[in-house]
Amino acid sequence: MNASVIIRFGFIVALWLLLCYLLLTKAAKIDFMVIFTIIASGIIIFVPLYKKYVRKKK
Repeated sequence: MNASVIIRFGFIVALWLLLCYLLLTKAAKIDFMVIFTIIASGIIIFVPLYKKYVRKKK
């Protein structure tokens, strides 16, 4: 991976972590649906990025 891909990936990770933090701090209570939303959003965001940038190199 070149530098621009690493910077983009880092920016996406930072933005996702910020949104997860906001979700956890603003939720009335942390239940299954909040945790499921965080896990599902992580899968939706990071699996395609992994397939495009990491697995392609092998």
